[in-house]
Amino acid sequence: MVRYSQEHKRATRQRIIETAGRRLKKDGIDGSGVATLMADAGLTNGAFYAHFASKEDLVATTVADQLREQRENLGAVTPGRAGVEQIVRAYLSPEHRDNPGEGCPSAALLDEIGRCTDATRQAYTDGVLAIIDDLTARLAPHDPQSARVKALTVYAGMIGTLQLSRALADRQLADAVLEQGIHNALTLLDAIQRS
Repeated sequence: MVRYSQEHKRATRQRIIETAGRRLKKDGIDGSGVATLMADAGLTNGAFYAHFASKEDLVATTVADQLREQRENLGAVTPGRAGVEQIVRAYLSPEHRDNPGEGCPSAALLDEIGRCTDATRQAYTDGVLAIIDDLTARLAPHDPQSARVKALTVYAGMIGTLQLSRALADRQLADAVLEQGIHNALTLLDAIQRS
């Protein structure tokens, strides 16, 4: 039996999480079996339980990792209002819409996450609130908590806008929905900033 170093185990676990993130967002939680997730990572089913207690454990870990990565990416944009606009425009872009496997886990998985275990829903809640708290710190630096629920509502609208745009067969209409979503989100975010 080959024994792997802790570093190799960590790297393998991270590879599983990253490939699972893309697959889950592309095919959904219910549409992604352990065998497929492991094959994507270049591993056998047998290796799965060396890293995760269950598929639900992998889903919770992956959701947390995806949101952490999203938060890091958002943190790299320009500070202040200009950065908020960058975030909104990138989120509600045709590129994001057309590449769900590389995009936001909320827009791809929200309906399924709502039916997951408490652990997955908690991982999602923690990750989303961290993103929202970063956003409100940009919008209302003197009292970010006052803007939290409002910003969360704007985020929910952005998620719904992206989901609707993905579902529409009419490409022109889908693009128009994104454009209107950008306008709506920025208007609401500006109102938060003024309040």
